[in-house]
Amino acid sequence: MENTRSLKDRIFLVVKGLAMGAANKVPGVSGGVVAFVAGFYEEFIYSLQRVNKTAFKLLFNGRFKSFYTYVNGKFLFLLFFGMIISYFSVSKILDYLIDHYQLYVWSTFFGMILGSIYYINKDFKEWSAKTVIALIIGTIIGISISFMDPAMENDNLIFVFFCGIISVSGMTLPGFSGSFILILLGNYVLLLVDSVNALYDTIADIFTGNFEFVKDQTRMRMLKVLSVFTLGSVTGLVTFSHVLNYILKHYKSITLSTIIGFIIGSLGVVWPWKETKYKIAEDGSQILDSTGAPVIENYKRFLPELNSETYIAIAYIVFGILIVLALEWYGQRTKRVNI
Repeated sequence: MENTRSLKDRIFLVVKGLAMGAANKVPGVSGGVVAFVAGFYEEFIYSLQRVNKTAFKLLFNGRFKSFYTYVNGKFLFLLFFGMIISYFSVSKILDYLIDHYQLYVWSTFFGMILGSIYYINKDFKEWSAKTVIALIIGTIIGISISFMDPAMENDNLIFVFFCGIISVSGMTLPGFSGSFILILLGNYVLLLVDSVNALYDTIADIFTGNFEFVKDQTRMRMLKVLSVFTLGSVTGLVTFSHVLNYILKHYKSITLSTIIGFIIGSLGVVWPWKETKYKIAEDGSQILDSTGAPVIENYKRFLPELNSETYIAIAYIVFGILIVLALEWYGQRTKRVNI
């Protein structure tokens, strides 16, 4: 696999990492869906589950080249390189677009999820009583999660480590949004906004030769939180990948039907036409988070009015579906070239 990739394929792999990173940061959207539709989900899970006892033995014995080859290092490096770039670039752009063009952004994601359901379902031929039940259970879980109220922020390091494990579910399990789970756990702003901004500011300070940040207790606390969160994420990635690899190998049809259910259930989270309900203090004022933004309590779903804005939003839904179809086309083309 390593030697068959052209320069163009490697560039596209970084782009896929950008897409996964952006999708993972948006509540309700799963980076795993990007991997699934773009045709590299199974290689992604396979590569992660290669991070095992044998891999660590190679690493600790100083056989770095063998370790790199064993874990499909070039694939993982390019993919994660794209994700890291995304967290400091594409995801920032997404934050801006969601703030200023919320309806159209959610419409695009809604279309992408619809396209993902079509993509996964069109080749799934193993419908039976068991897979239908798995589909229903997955859908119920997805819908139930979308209507849960978020908890309060908690920066306890053990809890942060747990959040790291949970947050990567969106990368390994299509349809299961890790960032939305972080909202429910109350730590989305802390872990994906505040701590990332602290790291960005720290890198900028280091490049300018300013090391005063070491005296800033709040900054150092954020960096410690981010480190523990990252450690939890890596632990979750490796753990989930081993579990999913086993499940896909032995219960593939039930797993895929459950994934389809998760994705169907997640449609409620990204429904474009929804009213945002903010948390209100006893004095009637809005409760703000650490960034000064209003804290969201939940969303009220409603049907859209037929006006020009709605028609534009529907066009963006179609655009989202076309994005997925384009990813599918490229994924199928890549498979044929590699074969």
